[in-house]
Amino acid sequence: MKYSKKSVEDIDVKGKKVLVRCDFNVPQDENGAITNDKRIVASLPTIKYLLDNRARVILCSHLGRPKGKFDMKYSLKPVAESLSKHLGFPVKLASDVIGESAKSLAQSVKEGEAVLLENVRFHAEEEKNDPGFAKELASLAEIYVNDAFGTAHRAHASTAGVADYLPAVCGFLIQKEITVMGGALENPRRPLVAILGGAKVSDKIGVINNLLEKCDAIIIGGGMGYTFLKAEGFEIGKSLLEEDKLDYAREMIKKAGEKGVKFLLPKDSLAADSFSADAPFAVTPDESIPEGKMGLDIGPKTIKSYCDAIKGAGTVIWNGPMGVFEFENFSKGTSAIAEAIANEKGVISIIGGGDSVSAVKKLGYSDRMTHISTGGGASLEFLEGIELPGIACLLDK
Repeated sequence: MKYSKKSVEDIDVKGKKVLVRCDFNVPQDENGAITNDKRIVASLPTIKYLLDNRARVILCSHLGRPKGKFDMKYSLKPVAESLSKHLGFPVKLASDVIGESAKSLAQSVKEGEAVLLENVRFHAEEEKNDPGFAKELASLAEIYVNDAFGTAHRAHASTAGVADYLPAVCGFLIQKEITVMGGALENPRRPLVAILGGAKVSDKIGVINNLLEKCDAIIIGGGMGYTFLKAEGFEIGKSLLEEDKLDYAREMIKKAGEKGVKFLLPKDSLAADSFSADAPFAVTPDESIPEGKMGLDIGPKTIKSYCDAIKGAGTVIWNGPMGVFEFENFSKGTSAIAEAIANEKGVISIIGGGDSVSAVKKLGYSDRMTHISTGGGASLEFLEGIELPGIACLLDK
């Protein structure tokens, strides 16, 4: 995978119509009001750079799952209103994506101004990456900028297809993702420690495979840890188990041994009677979980072992919580890992998508991490070493 792509700073945008794919898939309440505008705020550096450099900016994004139909419940109207406040001028919203309204706005947008197209997923052709639709979308502009990392793993018309018809570069959000994460995978500051949690081994197969080639240590937590413990011959009670992944787990442990990669598994757990926030629980004396009990978090011995492995790390990549962190009783493992990473001086810390990001934000450690990825599925596939269509289509430096 090429980690060096041209960005908005590598091209002349003055006077040019620039189509920018953003990620404005923001959460809303039942009345359609935006409850968190972080994704809009995250897109502003790229948008403002283009405006300051006198580009004629045409923004586009998806929102929710309108299933290829014009469903106004998923209109980008609230996004246009939010952008207008942030940018200090009215951002007009087209009533369509490639129709008369979009063409008229794209044609009339002036230098240093921005307009917004309606939800690209109002057309079924968007997710099918239909060449005709991509060509129509591309015809509105002269340059394409992708700044939506969260959808970069999807080969859709607005994330990849338009690049067949326009010179394509990345915005600052995607540039940071590929620079920081790409750098950590290609030329990391060592030791490189990967912490992988979450429920299922099956979700992380590609990631473990790829990271075993690059890491000095891999730490396993969360529900997936119990499949590895079972593979090692321990009893795991009624903990989460993927029976069909036991051979794979053994193979990974063996491969780590052959490559000299430390492969750390839980040494103890918080075992409960049932999967609930107030279930009675006890710390197990060792790796085994008693019959009828289930492991819902890593225990104190494991926390110490994992925090010791983080000490002195040059780079830490973390994807997935250590336990059921939504339940306060079973959030201590995840909190301890977040704290250990936040307190490690000089470490490059990369929090990759999904629940780990939620945990870090909830615990207030966001500003102490080097990089928090904006894409869940995209960052996972990036860590697997898969070439993401929305990045592959951009011009190489």
